[in-house]
Amino acid sequence: MSDSVTLLANGWGMPPLPDAVANSLLEAVLTGQETLQLETKRVSGKMVGKALQTICAFANSHGGWLMLGVEDFDKGTGRDRLYGIQENPEAIDELLRKMRTQFAPSITGLKSWMLWTELRDGKQDQLIVIQVPPSDKVHSIIDGGTWLRLPASNREMNASEITELSYRRGVHSAESEPVDVDFDLLDTATWRLFMQGRGLSSTGLADQLYRIGLAKKSNGVLKPLRAAVLLFADYPGALLAASGTRADVRVFHYKGIVDQAGDVPNLKKPPKTFSGPIYQLISQVDAYVLDELAQGLTLAASGFDTVHRYPARVVKEAITNALIHRDYHLNRDVIIRIFDNRLEVISPGLFAGRITAATVQKMGSFARNPLIASNLREFPVPPNVDAGEGVRMMFSLMRDGNLYPPQYREQRDQAQEAIVVTLLNEERPPVWEQVSDWMDRNGPISNNELCKIANLDTLKASRQLQRWVLQGLLISDDTRGKRNTVYRKPSQVETDLLHQQLPSKDDA
Repeated sequence: MSDSVTLLANGWGMPPLPDAVANSLLEAVLTGQETLQLETKRVSGKMVGKALQTICAFANSHGGWLMLGVEDFDKGTGRDRLYGIQENPEAIDELLRKMRTQFAPSITGLKSWMLWTELRDGKQDQLIVIQVPPSDKVHSIIDGGTWLRLPASNREMNASEITELSYRRGVHSAESEPVDVDFDLLDTATWRLFMQGRGLSSTGLADQLYRIGLAKKSNGVLKPLRAAVLLFADYPGALLAASGTRADVRVFHYKGIVDQAGDVPNLKKPPKTFSGPIYQLISQVDAYVLDELAQGLTLAASGFDTVHRYPARVVKEAITNALIHRDYHLNRDVIIRIFDNRLEVISPGLFAGRITAATVQKMGSFARNPLIASNLREFPVPPNVDAGEGVRMMFSLMRDGNLYPPQYREQRDQAQEAIVVTLLNEERPPVWEQVSDWMDRNGPISNNELCKIANLDTLKASRQLQRWVLQGLLISDDTRGKRNTVYRKPSQVETDLLHQQLPSKDDA
């Protein structure tokens, strides 16, 4: 497919939608409601503006499907809603043209498809289906506002919401903002170590920072960037507190496998707080966590000692990524939680760019803070090589250790949005690889499907699914009744039909 709307030679030139996807979409439209990622529009003169708003909102949110030639959900039921596109083909022409010209920046990856079906009057006609991918940018309609998708509608965003989305997407990073911190407070041992690695002269710290892009003028006054404070100050969290940035790491070590709320928390010891320049912070936190893991933990119920078996490189990479790629405009610390059966690294902010929990293994990390990432590799012994291979290395080493792969998930429905990376301290059964691969290709799995894949009886399959739920590897969905319960990975956000695989350009 091209990076704009797919137009071929005949008519509007749209390829037919594959039968499996067409049937799923029609079923959803005829029996359901508009959702976070599905909307319908009857073709009329007023349709164009509303459709552009929906496309803009989908791109700024989680992506979605727009079906044209279908009446709104609240104005009909079943096939009575299918009007086709012949009511106003000129409106389709106008929409397809404006999809290429009216978005700033332009939305790439839009695809359009033709769907033939029987309409409300029994005639055969086309519906048009437009697939909108989630974007890594923030899009607006020229002279038409910036839109956000709600569960079943669109809403125009205000200025503060647009700014917030820019931070979240990584379009804008807090690291590049000048801050009111005295340059003298950056003249530290860490700065001198950096100069040694970078081959810089020992004079004029402010001028040196300016020349390497870590300081800039604000209202005529030269100031260090937030990245410079995070990289070189002895206590960056304290210096940046006034600008709304917390930059420490807190480590919590629990007894057992749950965080027990109450007056007396089930902590093995008081939480440990670390503060310092990122280069030193990575080493200090990594050494402390590895020492805690090496001590062995006593399970209250069994009395047995637990030995943590995570590869040391995986632990360090999780800590390094949390500090390099976190969202520094959020006033929160990085949190590390140690349980008997797992290690959790919680990093403020959500995935930037087009990365999702489901794609992070293939795509690696997104440089939300490129100044921090690029300058860290200039130290004599850099904690990162900045080659985009760290996440893949984590998956590979956990697999080699016969452990479950790292589990990534986003905390979106909490006051503090964050990415949680979980390392499970439990041997992986061979069947997990088959099940994981099956779910990546097909979506949620049922008890019956697990029985076929793993050659298990119903009871054993049910117990295995429940165990994976308790481990946090799967979540259950019984919205269609207990008999029809299915299980999905936490990384598989419910996206209506977006998990359906459409053919590539060469297949269309």
